[in-house]
Amino acid sequence: MSTTSPAPTSPAPLVLAQQPPLPAAPGYGKSSIGDVLSSAAAALGAPGFANVLRLPAAPRICVVLVDGLGKSLLKQRASHAPFLREVMAQDSQGEHPRTLQAAFPSTTATSLTALGTGVVPGLHGMVGYDVLDPRQDKVVNLLGNWDPGVDPMTWQPQATIFEKLSPNVPTTTVSLPHFANSPMTRAALRGSDFRGVQSTTDRVEAAAEALAATPSALVYLYWSELDKAGHAYGSDSPQWERQLEDLDAGMKRLAAAAPADALILLTADHGMVDVPRSARIDYSEFPELVAGVRHTAGEPRMVHLYLEPDSSEETRQLLMASWLEKFGKQAWVITREEAIAAGYFGEVSESVAARIGDVLILARESIAFYDLRRVRLQAMDVVGQHGSITKAEREVPLLRIPVTAKKTKSKTKRR
Repeated sequence: MSTTSPAPTSPAPLVLAQQPPLPAAPGYGKSSIGDVLSSAAAALGAPGFANVLRLPAAPRICVVLVDGLGKSLLKQRASHAPFLREVMAQDSQGEHPRTLQAAFPSTTATSLTALGTGVVPGLHGMVGYDVLDPRQDKVVNLLGNWDPGVDPMTWQPQATIFEKLSPNVPTTTVSLPHFANSPMTRAALRGSDFRGVQSTTDRVEAAAEALAATPSALVYLYWSELDKAGHAYGSDSPQWERQLEDLDAGMKRLAAAAPADALILLTADHGMVDVPRSARIDYSEFPELVAGVRHTAGEPRMVHLYLEPDSSEETRQLLMASWLEKFGKQAWVITREEAIAAGYFGEVSESVAARIGDVLILARESIAFYDLRRVRLQAMDVVGQHGSITKAEREVPLLRIPVTAKKTKSKTKRR
């Protein structure tokens, strides 16, 4: 793996040696969320794509992305999803993996862009929920509150799978209406026919219609409700369980409505960890944890710390030592260079490396870190969280949902 990055200083092996071993990097190019659409394109017969997930060939494929559905959560709450539970029990045909890895950080902006482009975060550049824009010397949001000074097409210039398939294979995105022309959509998922649909019931119907409209099709169906319930109430809540039940019923309807020759795949962008209020920490209260830090960014469970430009390696070592002393039993504390060397971002371009923090704080236990100097106090109300590289956050399912339709229904006459 080739990597390029700013060369401010060497890594800090002595600091890293004080901590438990880092988890392995996501399986980019083997079993990651970024391999789903590219493998689907290959399974459709499109040239130039590798079917690394070994998906079965099919003329029509629907990829359902459930925001926040970690594999461990699905297994733990399987009693609320009888249809998907049966799918998990019976999904033993074929060779495709049943578990995928979210991109790093395990956050929506990063994983959805990996899905949409088939490219690792170190090349697509969406390396966090919010990160430093070195050109503007400011932190910018990469999900729902884009900075007006950031052009999505420039920030993320990699071609999407949808763009590569056009015009040979019809592609459709079925999602919420307000995502139709959002900066996030333009950055990560541009190039498909967008169908904005509000309710989950109507989204399922729209996806089935898009599958049936042409003899060959790739449909992407986005399901956001589970993640919203998890953030607001936690994954161990009745509200989250009700949303899982709705998803289960929706997938059963999709299986019945889709053409018989369609392949339906269900996956997710990340998992989720519930963080108790007592473990949501305002780290800006501790001067030693922000000493020499110019900007803070990222997820509460995967914090980017950017040092002042003229900072020395000693400053960075002292900062890391302070974090280790206070939170070393609950989080990994690593340098940018160590994260790149570990393969967490995949191959990293020089421009993207500059967006990654000089120091990264990766939550290991159920804890979350906030800088209340720059985020609102209400941000600490979030219960279900993600961003780090723990098993609960990084492992997502890949389910092949059997179509129960009796015959293919197509609205397009074959020539």
